[in-house]
Amino acid sequence: REPAQQNPELMAKTIAGKTILVTGAGGSIGSELCRQIIHRKPSKLILLDVSEFAIYNLLDELKRDQSSPAIGLVPIIGSVQDRSFLEKIFDSFSIDTVYHAAAYKHVPLMEQNVMQCIANNVNGTINVAELALAAKVTNFILISTDKAVNPTNFMGASKRLAEIFCQNLSTQNTTTCFSIVRF
Repeated sequence: REPAQQNPELMAKTIAGKTILVTGAGGSIGSELCRQIIHRKPSKLILLDVSEFAIYNLLDELKRDQSSPAIGLVPIIGSVQDRSFLEKIFDSFSIDTVYHAAAYKHVPLMEQNVMQCIANNVNGTINVAELALAAKVTNFILISTDKAVNPTNFMGASKRLAEIFCQNLSTQNTTTCFSIVRF
C-alpha cells in the first residue's frame, strides 16, 4: 500500500516547545522517532532505553547532527518493566507527549521467551500508560505492529493486549489522548 504521509502541523502540535518522552529510544523505531522529533523543536527530548550502548550511540548521533536545533537531550537508562523507576521519571519531568516504542518485537525470539515478552510488551505498556495518565500527560502514542491484527504468535498477541489496554484507558479519561499506530 502507499505509505501514509506525515502531517507536519499535527506533529508540531504535540512536539514543538514540549517535553517529549520516547521509550525504547535506542531501538530501530524509537531512534527514528527521535531523529524526526528533534527537528520539530521540542523543548526537551527524554531518551529512555534499557540499552546503554543504544542510548550512547543515539545521543552521540543527535548531538553531531548539525541540522538539528539545540534542545535539551536527557538520556535515561532503565526498563519500562520497573514501575518505581518510571514514577521517578514522571515525577521529575513535566512530560507533554509520550511515544511508547519500548517493546520486544522479534517473533521467533519471543516464541521462546514468552514471559519476558508479556512482561515487557504488556506490563511495560501498562506501567507507562497508567503513569502517563496519572501525570496528566496530554498525548500518549503507542507504537504497535501489524502483527497485532488477529495475532498468530505471542509477540503479536502481547502487542494486541497492549492496544486493548490503551483503548480502554482512552474511554475512561479526558486528560490524556491515547493513540495507537501500527507499523
